[in-house]
Amino acid sequence: MQTLKELQAGNLKNSTHIKIACGLENFPKELFSLENSLEVLDLTDNNLSSLPDDFHRFTKLKRLFLSNNQFNHVPKVLAKFPNLSMIGIRNNHIKIFEENSLPLSTRWLILTDNNLQTLPNSIGDLALLQKFMISGNQLTSLPDSISKCRNLELLRISANKLSSFPNILLSLPKLSWLAYSGNPFCKKHPNLNTKLQIIPWNELEIKELLGEGASGNIYKAIYENKEVAIKVFKGEMTSDGLPQEEMDINISMGVHENLIDVLAQVSNHPQNKDVLMLELISSAFKNLGLPPTFETCSRDIYAKDFKLSTKSALKILKGMAKAAVHMHEQNIMHGDFYAHNIMIDEDFNSILGDFGGASYYEPKDLSTHNALEQLEVRAFGCLIEELLDLSKYDREDKNIREILLSLQISCFDEIPNKRPFFNEIAKKLNKIL
Repeated sequence: MQTLKELQAGNLKNSTHIKIACGLENFPKELFSLENSLEVLDLTDNNLSSLPDDFHRFTKLKRLFLSNNQFNHVPKVLAKFPNLSMIGIRNNHIKIFEENSLPLSTRWLILTDNNLQTLPNSIGDLALLQKFMISGNQLTSLPDSISKCRNLELLRISANKLSSFPNILLSLPKLSWLAYSGNPFCKKHPNLNTKLQIIPWNELEIKELLGEGASGNIYKAIYENKEVAIKVFKGEMTSDGLPQEEMDINISMGVHENLIDVLAQVSNHPQNKDVLMLELISSAFKNLGLPPTFETCSRDIYAKDFKLSTKSALKILKGMAKAAVHMHEQNIMHGDFYAHNIMIDEDFNSILGDFGGASYYEPKDLSTHNALEQLEVRAFGCLIEELLDLSKYDREDKNIREILLSLQISCFDEIPNKRPFFNEIAKKLNKIL
């Protein structure tokens, strides 16, 4: 992180990336000394409420982060940028989002945890938009123009004020990852009433931190001489939505060999946090993929040296198809069906985790039920595509590859209701080998 003093002293000449967090209340004019070089500007964690009218002088700017500030509006000057593709302004006080406030180059937009009641119709002009995070606002509807965002792949609209599911989303040809829980139209999963064992916190022996995510921290723990995992929820709004909704889905999911099972609820946490006891996944399991980068936007990346055979890819896909069938039989959409949420061991057994983006849908509304499943099928198609790219070609596996490629194409059908369902996918995969 750079300092304001370094900037003022002229020590950051020709910098392309700048991050300053020091309680700024006014935009530091000294930044304009970088107007011909700056590509990434991060002013998160300050007290800014506006940008200067000539802010567009940063002609090379590609990514802008203004989260945790005091903005009550989306700065209209942003529309003047020719190359700005990522904009993050979460956790401000934004109520005002005027028409044509954003550049047409926008691919990734984060407005989580603000006070927006409406979106401008011009949102439909963002033809390149791939990821849009707007959970934790006050939206009562989405504009019809969002149907023109035909490249939109990931959308987060959880914890708003939507009184009905926005069916206009179901025709978007590339939408693959959708989270909408915590809206007034959302009902609680009936399995939430399942009685789980309740374990007092003081009966656990907490060990090391295993991982930290947006919604909470996971620790190894000992309970009755057995190793378990403990997830302590942060209780804060995430880009996916409310951690309470994730906890509810975890409880409601039921047991499956390709999912992480919930063992109990934990009471009496010292800071009154929500806590779940989960099965501890063996250390032999590692993440299949890594989260998207700024460059890949909506698609996962993989370790450079990671390769697998076509048969191994098939085994992973079989496990994930079974997990998906189980989830959708429970009327649950994962919402974040990505390789970075899948763990595999050396034998390519697979487990799907992280239900922060998961949502429940009503089984009686069959058309929406089917459409949401076929939406998530496209995410499965992305997984097929990525695993085929990673797998080494072997002439003996030619038939398997051809079947998987054909399945991928059907999962990518731009008319969503022409895609297969997960039970069809699972049956087709199980017929191979």
